[in-house]
Amino acid sequence: MCLLPSLAAAGIVWRGDFETGDRSQFSTTQMVSADRLQLVTSPVAEGKYALKATVKQGDDPINSSGNRNELVYLSREKVGSEYWYRWKVMFANDFPSVDAWQLFTQWHHDGCCGSPPVEFFVKGEVIRLTVNDSGTVWSTPLKRGVWHEFIFHAKWSPDASVGFVELWHNGKQVLNKTKAKTMYAGQNSYLKLGLYRDDSIKPVGVVYHDGFIQATSREDVFPVVQPEPEPEPVDAGSPVEPDPVVDAGSPVEPDPVVDAGSPVEPDPVVDAGTSMGGTVDAGTGTGGALPDTAVKPSPLDENGDDLYRGGCSASGGSLAAFSLLGLLGLMGSRRRRRS
Repeated sequence: MCLLPSLAAAGIVWRGDFETGDRSQFSTTQMVSADRLQLVTSPVAEGKYALKATVKQGDDPINSSGNRNELVYLSREKVGSEYWYRWKVMFANDFPSVDAWQLFTQWHHDGCCGSPPVEFFVKGEVIRLTVNDSGTVWSTPLKRGVWHEFIFHAKWSPDASVGFVELWHNGKQVLNKTKAKTMYAGQNSYLKLGLYRDDSIKPVGVVYHDGFIQATSREDVFPVVQPEPEPEPVDAGSPVEPDPVVDAGSPVEPDPVVDAGSPVEPDPVVDAGTSMGGTVDAGTGTGGALPDTAVKPSPLDENGDDLYRGGCSASGGSLAAFSLLGLLGLMGSRRRRRS
């Protein structure tokens, strides 16, 4: 996570962000050759340029203990001064993993000898912050190939009751204000960054630096977060009242269903040409025997009496009519024979 620089810059007293395209923002260098402190355009944490610091075993530009290639800024923090610092560091994917110290940022004393009063360094797989007599006050696992952002707040004093440090890492406060001796008595401090390590380390080490600033106010190292504007209210119109519910009254019970009894079978339909039990020829009156329940017509008068002397069926007149038709046909036949 890399925070953007604040727009407010009233409290910034110095920049070492390499945006000049060279190393001119710093007071001097301690390097064996220019390729050890090289400005690059990739990778960068912000802007166009970052510093690539490389150390190989045997790099000793000042004939001192350890191997180094570092930039120096003679800030000379005074006793009682208080500053905010922000910068970003990336360790190369092949950064050595060794049980030895490898400093990447330090505030060194202007005396001749000894460890610096404030130093950020890697040992093994851990990043550490050590402050003078207090020892390691913060640590975190080493992650390679990503930018680490540090925001460091310090009050410089050789008196532990006055001096203090606090730290943010990747936007999160990881060290609350801690009282400490941040200076050696009678000496000032100044900034060094790059890579300085134990001379027993053999693999090549590469560290990237970017965006260093020194300021007198918190607002200059933390971004100014603009609140998101409140959404403007949208007039959706007046709410529409729902239609009133109309009482339609109590439901009316349907009329009870009345059992009309079992359905009555209709009278059987009798074929006009067929009587029960046999076929009756409407022209001759013959064709089959009547059932026992049928009313049998009386035989015709041998003398030609055309009166039908049979009775009517109690179940209707259909049979009687057909019998009559047969009788009329017979009489006609006889009359024709008589004439």
